[in-house]
Amino acid sequence: MATSDELTSRERRVLEAVIQTYVQTAEPCGSRVLSRRFGLGVSPATIRNTMSDLEEKGFLMHPHTSAGRVPTDKAYRAYVDLLLNAPASPIVVSERDRLHAEISAKNSTIENILRRAAQSLGVLTQELGVALGPRLDASILRSLELVRVGGDRLLLVLTLDGGVVRTVFVEVRGTLADSVVAEVTRVLNERLAGHTLRELRTSVAERLRDSATNPDAGELLNIFVQEGEQLLDAALPMSEGSVIVGAASVLASQPEFGGAENLRRLLTLTEEPARLADALRRTHAGDERPGVSITIGGEHGDPRLDQFTVVTAEYHAGSLAGVIGVIGPTRMPYEKVISLVQHTSRLLSDLL
Repeated sequence: MATSDELTSRERRVLEAVIQTYVQTAEPCGSRVLSRRFGLGVSPATIRNTMSDLEEKGFLMHPHTSAGRVPTDKAYRAYVDLLLNAPASPIVVSERDRLHAEISAKNSTIENILRRAAQSLGVLTQELGVALGPRLDASILRSLELVRVGGDRLLLVLTLDGGVVRTVFVEVRGTLADSVVAEVTRVLNERLAGHTLRELRTSVAERLRDSATNPDAGELLNIFVQEGEQLLDAALPMSEGSVIVGAASVLASQPEFGGAENLRRLLTLTEEPARLADALRRTHAGDERPGVSITIGGEHGDPRLDQFTVVTAEYHAGSLAGVIGVIGPTRMPYEKVISLVQHTSRLLSDLL
């Protein structure tokens, strides 16, 4: 999609004025309104001619029979590119303090922190806040430990990069000597530690084959050879990398959701978490400002999202990464939203 490179200086100023006016009013914008609001230094007739040129280039369109014009996806992309090439705008102190207070509560799980972040971001931007939990399959297994919790049961403790710990029970036959448990723990660490969970899921059996030093240790190791993939899946349930969605009620006051269709489309998408997670992950394929991604309307390649913009940023906890951001109509206050999303991602990274 072509962007602001094909615009003259005057066209750029007029386009910015149209977008800012439309974001504030949700009403088609005419040349006289722009002349009064922005003092562009040219006559309404010149502004009207410039708007006609912008329409021919695909940046503006006439909605129905209105005399005014509204921005297209192409216009928003040009505007966003200009914002991303400029220094980030500072966020309001009260909004910064509110985010910190809401997100920084002590003794919280990662899921609760992300839920509060999505809800707070949605309220401050008046969009739908969304968060994507970190995917652990790309994290590195740092160490394993087998802990006896019963005569025929062991607890497998997996410590991942970033300090994340996951556990799963391992059923064994009979009581094993402490020396056997210690020997198998040593072998597991030698053969498995230092690899990503994605690698181990498909290679754990091969890595442990022929590693036993005595029959008792061999019997225990054989459990990992035969059931290693299932044990990893049990320790890392499908909820990892899941989507957390804020309150959709904040969107109700926006004109785009005055009718039921757009709101229904958005809510339908949130009810398909796997598809929504894929959409959020795909937003980080571009070369925009590091950590910030904006996908607008038809750029999604998904007809369910062609009326919406997704603004996201990655947060990090060690080698783990997730996504925080908002979904809203293409008519959104991009400058404010970008700054808030970027600040929230940094706050989450510091907390986690």
